[in-house]
Amino acid sequence: MGRLGALPAGRRDRRRARRPHPHHRDGPLGDLVKPPKGALAGVFVALVFAAALVGSCGVLLESALRAHAPVDRYEAAAAVVTGEQSVSVRQKRAGSEPEKQTRPLTERARVPLAAAERLRAVPGVRAVIADVSFPVLTASGVTVTGHGWDSAALHSYEQGSGRAPQAPDEVVLDTVTAARARVAAGSVIGLQTTGAPQPFRVTGLVKAGGPPGAFFAPQAAAALSGHPGQADALAVIAGGRVDTAALKKAAPGLMVKTGAARGDAEDLTVRAARPDMIDMAASFGAVAVMTALVVVGGLIALSIRERGREFALLRAVGATPWQVRGRIMRETLRTALPAGLLGGLLALALGAAMHRAMVARDVLPDGFGLSLSPLPALAALLISLLTAILSAFFASLRATRIRPVEALGEAAVESGSLPRWRVVTGVVFLVLGVNALGVSTLASGSAAAASIGGLVITLIVATALLSPLIARRGGRVFGRVLRAAAPVAGRLADINIGAAALRLGSVITPVALAVAFAGVQLFAQSTSVRATEVQAAEGARADRIVVPKGPGLPSGVLDAVRSTPGVRAATAVKQTTVVMSVRELAENNLRSLSAKGVSPEGITQTMDPGVTKGSLADLRGPGTVALSESVAEGIRLGQEQNFWLGDGTPIKARVVAIYERGLGFGDVLLPRATVAAHTTTPLDDHILVRGDADLRPALARHAGAGVITQDAFGAQQSEELRLQGFMSYVVVLAICGFIVIGLVTTLALATASRRRELALLRLVGATRRQVLRMLRLEAAIMLGVGLAVGTLIAGVTLLAFATAVTGLPLPAVPPLTFAAILLLVAGPGAAAMLLPARPMVRRSPESS
Repeated sequence: MGRLGALPAGRRDRRRARRPHPHHRDGPLGDLVKPPKGALAGVFVALVFAAALVGSCGVLLESALRAHAPVDRYEAAAAVVTGEQSVSVRQKRAGSEPEKQTRPLTERARVPLAAAERLRAVPGVRAVIADVSFPVLTASGVTVTGHGWDSAALHSYEQGSGRAPQAPDEVVLDTVTAARARVAAGSVIGLQTTGAPQPFRVTGLVKAGGPPGAFFAPQAAAALSGHPGQADALAVIAGGRVDTAALKKAAPGLMVKTGAARGDAEDLTVRAARPDMIDMAASFGAVAVMTALVVVGGLIALSIRERGREFALLRAVGATPWQVRGRIMRETLRTALPAGLLGGLLALALGAAMHRAMVARDVLPDGFGLSLSPLPALAALLISLLTAILSAFFASLRATRIRPVEALGEAAVESGSLPRWRVVTGVVFLVLGVNALGVSTLASGSAAAASIGGLVITLIVATALLSPLIARRGGRVFGRVLRAAAPVAGRLADINIGAAALRLGSVITPVALAVAFAGVQLFAQSTSVRATEVQAAEGARADRIVVPKGPGLPSGVLDAVRSTPGVRAATAVKQTTVVMSVRELAENNLRSLSAKGVSPEGITQTMDPGVTKGSLADLRGPGTVALSESVAEGIRLGQEQNFWLGDGTPIKARVVAIYERGLGFGDVLLPRATVAAHTTTPLDDHILVRGDADLRPALARHAGAGVITQDAFGAQQSEELRLQGFMSYVVVLAICGFIVIGLVTTLALATASRRRELALLRLVGATRRQVLRMLRLEAAIMLGVGLAVGTLIAGVTLLAFATAVTGLPLPAVPPLTFAAILLLVAGPGAAAMLLPARPMVRRSPESS
């Protein structure tokens, strides 16, 4: 009898058979199937760059989420009360509950001075200072910001000499501004504010402990700002503990900002830039994750497939499928963990460099700070680990599912068929891509720009899934041509391509991804810029443009220009932003739209936005508006349209004209009188002048006003448009650089794994020259098919985008830029395939 609790012999044998053999993990048999160092090094490099790329997008996203303008002038305030700087509305959605949508305001929403009394009554409040800000330009061209004298207490200004301003024509300057303007206390200086230039007596100077400024008597400052009875913000000075909730209760409908958020009340540009930056960083982050999945997944799959003989040996000697999979997963994890950690650290540096470049090129405002924390690095580590583990798991399924007896045979010959799920899934994504193509063609404006991203992603995923089939079909086409050009080497290359479709598919996908992504991002931007330039040039009727060299042009400049002999028409233009519900793809979406306030007199002589319905001559009075066709879907001529002006003021205006050149002239045209009272400053941005007249006498008394030609003005506008796409260029460079690195690693690994194959060709009589020529022809087939697929994806996407934006399927594709993209992708790929092959071919075939 056996021991108590002992298992019967049969059950003991079965359990022993199921027990993993120690050699299957790290024993002597494991030494026979150690992964090649080159494969591990290639996966390591790809994962490092993948983590760095994903993490850098995370740095930009975190910076946007946490961005606040620096607290400067309001450092002494415990809280700052401002108007609501956003518009929120609930939009009805098809088949779902109404959705709340919010858009930021680009102009300052002001606060009624009456709210200051209620705030002073809150316990703990010592004082409430009504702060106003407006541009001030000296006769020598020095630009500073004007404020009321009482707001000087908000910052650590020190009285230098003289006294505080009391009369409407008195001012106090900081010492830096006084030195630049070459004035002293007691002298008179000419200052241009929101109106005509006028003299002011300098009653005192303050040491520049804060930002440079000019301080006027409080009542005079309120009048000069152009908004009497209102303040830009109410700064709350605490005399004790102040309850924020009590401040909010005392200021219903207003915003109470404390801590770092006080900076947003001082500088609106950072808060206005946040939504677009969040959308852009999130979008590029998603593309980076998809790119990492495609590139790293393909590389890991290739490395596992090339080791099929080793795994077949394990299966033949009795290893279970899960033992082999566990080994693959552990090997991948040991490589992915240090790669993710290193890539996460590099991501912080790369994200900081991208942020610095965008601030330097004025893509982001100066106050848009950089936020660095471990979160992007941890996210990059997690994503790289998940990408590596999932890729290794799915790639190992086929290598471990075959029967042990068939394992060696399967490893010797690559299967020519694809799993059914892969074909079906690829076809589904292809259908989705075709559907997205139709949506992109029918969309307009921001909806068209958003839809092309989905189109590219679906087509690239379909390409990745169906890449072996595409490789086989493309190889046949290229193979016929190469056979005719080189009978021996071409035939060898054609046969190898047909027999290694899976390997070729691993190469085609990153090549197509690099070409498609770079082409769409760069040429969609160039298409928009070209369309904007063409529309602006076609609609330009002005002979010259009056532009400011400082903050803007006061209203007196327009009157002076119009009174000049020889001027037939002059139109003042004030640029702003309005918020409106736009119908896009059968749904209403709240959008921030580019708008212009124009003086209606003579407007038809100075600009032609391509009116298709109505007339710009009817653009008079506060209740009229003209819309571009891209935002006027479902809106009839004469219909009243609701929207919000730049400071959030809701208005209702009758549509008097609909025009087609929305890119060149903005989506909304309003009377200048309607816009001026609801902007941060009422100064005009430029004046369109029709007529051949000498404008120098009219502009002589207005500091900072100059005249340029229409061509020079158009060049300035084009440069601003190109700067807006600078972030796209930076991210495209980073992502495409990663794709090329992954491509080079993949090709180098694939070539290194063909040592036995090349040696066998030499043994059967092929010369070294013939083998090298065969490899060159294979590279031409591989890269040629990938470039063709990428060009096709970029082509259909850009055709759809151009149709939506311009109405014609004519994208702006600079030939040299497109050729550079192809060369930068194909060149390193060919080098990665041919350079490792040369030393292998030089060796004696017997030694291999």
